[in-house]
Amino acid sequence: MRVVFAGTPDPAVPSLRLLAATEHEIVGVVSRNDAPLGRKRVMTPSPTAGAADELGLPVIKTDRLDAAATEQIAALEPDLGVIVAYGGLVREPLLSAPRLGWINLHFSLLPLWRGAAPVQHALIAGDAVVGAAVFQLVPELDAGDVFDAIEYRPEPDATSGDVLDALAHRGAYLLRSVVDGLAAGTAIARPQEGTPTFAPKLSLDDGWIRWGESAHAVLNRVRGVTPEPGAHSDLDGTRLKVLAARAADSGDELPPGQVELRGRAVLVGTADEPIALVTVQPAGRGAMAAADWWRGLRTVGPVVLR
Repeated sequence: MRVVFAGTPDPAVPSLRLLAATEHEIVGVVSRNDAPLGRKRVMTPSPTAGAADELGLPVIKTDRLDAAATEQIAALEPDLGVIVAYGGLVREPLLSAPRLGWINLHFSLLPLWRGAAPVQHALIAGDAVVGAAVFQLVPELDAGDVFDAIEYRPEPDATSGDVLDALAHRGAYLLRSVVDGLAAGTAIARPQEGTPTFAPKLSLDDGWIRWGESAHAVLNRVRGVTPEPGAHSDLDGTRLKVLAARAADSGDELPPGQVELRGRAVLVGTADEPIALVTVQPAGRGAMAAADWWRGLRTVGPVVLR
């Protein structure tokens, strides 16, 4: 088939590479515009656009799938549109431009976690099982019939970055299977069953650690917002990023947010058991072991994160 592929961040790249290695023809790759990266703010292509360049595929760069983008994509005469984390909505008439419409690889077990940040919200909520689904794109958000899905059980300390990477690679094979089935006329989509939950894009505030929650909830939040938007707390008016944390070996309680050194572990109190900080990043400094951060503090009296 003639396939147009739309994607932007790293999780879209495995699917593009795998589809490009099949007998299907990638007639165009749609990705968001170059963005400034690094301290020098160098304009850089998205990971998907960069991969498309390596593969010698034509790229359409646009931040909106507007009339101009629709005209460019329709001119490619695709049989199928494939979208993986592009970062924009596909509306009519573009939705109906490919002969078979558009399919979407979404990183959740639909109808759970419809929206922009499904893995992050799943980990924050404490879901033990996550997954990926390929569904038919429709005007309503992530509500189309599902062709196939896979489940994945992450390690207890896996972050959203870890889980997204795993699902991106596993989901690529799921997506290829559905594309092959559509080409052969054997793919069957079924309506979603169950009550939807929603996963809007995370804000910086979602990364703020609520020390008054249970240790389990605090660790789930840290995992869910790592690497983006990042877990953080406040110490005397300055931000402290928490890059990694774990369950504490000691179950002795501490007041929520209070920090103590016990043995070699830097512990912080929660609503029940304390957690142990592993790696932190103080404002204006690089990442460091929590014990090194603790030794460098010049605070008089109790240390309390808020």
